[in-house]
Amino acid sequence: MNNILISVVGPTAIGKTKLGILLANYFKTEIISADSRQFFKEMNIGTAVPDKEELAQAKHNFIQHKSVLETYTVGDFEREALQKLSHLFEKHKVVIMVGGSGLYVNAITEGLNNFPTVDPNIRKQLNAELENSGIAALQTKLKELDPTYYGKVDINNPQRVIRALEVTIGSGTPYSSFVNQPKEKRNFNVLTIGLKAERAMIYDRINKRVDLMIDNGLLEEAKNMLSFKNLNALQTVGYKELFKYFEGDWTLDFAVSEIKKNTRRFAKRQLTWFLRNKNTIWVNYDYEPKKLLNEIDDEIKKLKHG
Repeated sequence: MNNILISVVGPTAIGKTKLGILLANYFKTEIISADSRQFFKEMNIGTAVPDKEELAQAKHNFIQHKSVLETYTVGDFEREALQKLSHLFEKHKVVIMVGGSGLYVNAITEGLNNFPTVDPNIRKQLNAELENSGIAALQTKLKELDPTYYGKVDINNPQRVIRALEVTIGSGTPYSSFVNQPKEKRNFNVLTIGLKAERAMIYDRINKRVDLMIDNGLLEEAKNMLSFKNLNALQTVGYKELFKYFEGDWTLDFAVSEIKKNTRRFAKRQLTWFLRNKNTIWVNYDYEPKKLLNEIDDEIKKLKHG
């Protein structure tokens, strides 16, 4: 248990990439990305993938290594990332993980619940139902089949609702019955660093980032993805709003304002998720690098000495 995974978390646009690179260079190690939308090579601007300069500063893994046309689940990520970690820990005592996708972070730090394999056609049928009837029909179905999970899940998140229904229908057992089962212990220590800021500051950074994405060509990137709009990967803030614009439902100004609003809501959900981990060390976004590195060194010593 001498190996340590430093997990950098926090809301979108807070500066996780910058801190991850600082830590990777300090510890002379590599970064694993746990951002579930940065996995896809077709989604670049809208997912705030580290730019060429940032990627050159530290070795990143799990960045744009999949196509939106491929099915890639959190279970796939858990398996592949743990395998990668085992190789990295042969060369490095410390590895950095950076990402704001809470479920994907937890998959590595704690482990996933053990869900059964189900027929992939069920998901296709549910996606078709989402397209034809909207999310309300799926919400009603989940409430009937698994009221326990319905009361806990973000019912406005189509991926979560579809995943719960997929498992429930495919296994004949409520999704909630698979949750919180004993999980496999990790053979490394985890040190979680959370970046924080005043809410007004987070929202300001989000608004500026969205404007920058538009300036950098998000419109064209999203237009090129229009034919893939029903894929799970594209049920993502920044794309789904622009699809409404391309289809004539919204004006561009309204679509951009919705991207900002939905990104702010997403950041709020991220904070709620990460605040549940009472072991997280919270650091202000404008930290002093040398002081922070000293504090992290101290925390690592504590971990190693129990």
